Amino acid sequence: MGLLELKDVTKAYKRGGRAFNAVNHVGLSVEPGDFISIIGRSGSGKSTLLNMSAGLLHPTEGTVLFEGNDLHRLKDKEISFLRNEKIGYVPQGQSLLSNFTVFDNVCIPWFLFRRGGNTEGRAFTLLEKVGISHLAASYPRELSGGEMRRAAIARSLINEPRLLIADEPTSDLDVETTAEIMRLFSDIAREGTAVLIVTHELDTLNYGNKTYSMDAGNLLPQSA
Repeated sequence: MGLLELKDVTKAYKRGGRAFNAVNHVGLSVEPGDFISIIGRSGSGKSTLLNMSAGLLHPTEGTVLFEGNDLHRLKDKEISFLRNEKIGYVPQGQSLLSNFTVFDNVCIPWFLFRRGGNTEGRAFTLLEKVGISHLAASYPRELSGGEMRRAAIARSLINEPRLLIADEPTSDLDVETTAEIMRLFSDIAREGTAVLIVTHELDTLNYGNKTYSMDAGNLLPQSA
């Protein structure tokens, strides 16, 4: 069994009296160390799929398993703890808290659930890893788009998750910063953390080991 297993997952909505499937009977298996890219146009169901994979949305049909646990059978506190401990999430767009420094933003997930360990050392190590340790005392308003994205990635890794999920992580970045972010994701995957991203940028696909396309809620594997 994979780290993350989506089994015949569907998410249905109603709009204007018409029912439609944003995600349509999707199956997906993610193993430790995988770097999976999902491509597709806006509105194809990519973000909905990610949100179900992270336990943020309940599927209308089907099952989402993480380490064999059915995410949507867990109680709210249980799934919140699992997500905090084992799933890092980099949302689309700017997600840092404006009144917190970069360092404090990175530390936030650590303190949501009481745990021991060297918080400061872990945070600074991650900021060095993403190349912005010199900005630890800065505030989000002082950062570029690429620097804010790097801080969000560091925050997603503070609790050493087994799965990193990123929604359009390079959508507003220049070519050079995009390449740097994708190389960082490759490094993370090589260290054993599974990486699952959605993107519409074809230039990023060479960094992963598996690629899928999504269209009208349907997920299909792409040949190399």
